Amino acid sequence: MEQQRRVILDSINEGVFTVDLDWRVSSFNQAAEQITGVPAREAVGRPCCEVFRASICESACVLKRTMETGRPVVNATAHIITAEGQRVPIRISTALLSDEAGVVVGGVETFQDLTQVEQLQKELDARYTFEDIVGRSPAMMRLFDILPQVAESTSTVLIEGPSGTGKELFARALHNLSPRRERPFVAVNCAALPDTLLESELFGHKAGAFTDARADKPGRFALADGGTIFLDEIGDISPAMQVRLLRVLQERVIEPLGGVEPQPVDVRVIAATNRDLQQLTKVGEFRDDLFYRIRVVSLKLPGLAERREDIPLLVEHIIARFNRLHGRDIAGVSDDVLACLMEHDYPGNVRELENIIEQAFVLCRGGLIELNHLPPELRPAGREGQATGRPMSLEAMEKLFIAEAIQRRGGNRTRAAADLGIDPSTLYRKIKAYGIDTPETDGRSARG
Repeated sequence: MEQQRRVILDSINEGVFTVDLDWRVSSFNQAAEQITGVPAREAVGRPCCEVFRASICESACVLKRTMETGRPVVNATAHIITAEGQRVPIRISTALLSDEAGVVVGGVETFQDLTQVEQLQKELDARYTFEDIVGRSPAMMRLFDILPQVAESTSTVLIEGPSGTGKELFARALHNLSPRRERPFVAVNCAALPDTLLESELFGHKAGAFTDARADKPGRFALADGGTIFLDEIGDISPAMQVRLLRVLQERVIEPLGGVEPQPVDVRVIAATNRDLQQLTKVGEFRDDLFYRIRVVSLKLPGLAERREDIPLLVEHIIARFNRLHGRDIAGVSDDVLACLMEHDYPGNVRELENIIEQAFVLCRGGLIELNHLPPELRPAGREGQATGRPMSLEAMEKLFIAEAIQRRGGNRTRAAADLGIDPSTLYRKIKAYGIDTPETDGRSARG
């Protein structure tokens, strides 16, 4: 009987080991030997924490949880350190081990090597990452397609989008892909300074130009010479500063405060705003000649609510970054958490999502972010106006994605299906099944 049990265990391609009530290893199959690099003869009889050196052994042992509660754990994630000192990602499941009389005599744990899965995930992530920008939605993929061509040019670029959409990330990507990549990238927040300070900050000043100006100071344009200057929140600058900036863009020279000689500069200008500059020109708050000068190339960044399909990828990317920064090994978020995150509208866009994940990351002490780690306003129980008090279901998410794609494509079902990566016939079937309202026209004349 024991021989048969051993043959069965060794035929399984997942690692399996058992422990007694003193936490000593009582069996260790061949797959466990291969994954850990520890021979069974050395593992059996030793405390499991000495053999199975997992990231959760000290603080969140899933087998210990099962032994204490009697409840099995399925598909927890962690990593082990092999006998050769290599880090191996694994997926774990646990259960109680009982004798023929039903008396608990120990526990059993199975584990699977996720190295290949992790490598495939990295390859997939690379496909959907451009510099430090993450996305796989149609809107983001279209931006990824044109960024290299825009970067190669010398044209001034205007990046428009709501706050928190990553406008500076796009500006840095344009610089890093451009022939100017070896020269400086200088960022200025135009809304953060009053006119007098902004003028000195941008163009510099000469000694004696004003009180406390004891020495010459180069401005940001001079510091960015040969490289790129990023003018964030350009829609907030005053009319007087607009005139100064227009001259710099037209003549490519700057005049430091207190200076008399124009100073030529070779700088590529990338501007950004969360305001509607075209509307501001109509009401006289922004010069139309400056508007057309900075808007040679225009990039419009979508809000996160317009690209919800990117949320799972962004969540993985943010958690991976926090893991690297803090030396943690949080595997991800639970299905309920992801449902809540998919449902939220994100007025603060990607920046808001980062803040939500950071708070959850700080509070999480296990391997997975759960609902209780989210801010109270995102938890189902804390939501007003929800009769069920439950997060959005997968079907509701799919219905939302389909409705948004149809709206985005002006009712054009063929293009909406292409955006969603499904066949048009499948889209028609789902529209009918979910009872989605569609425009009266089929949108065939819609562009984009």
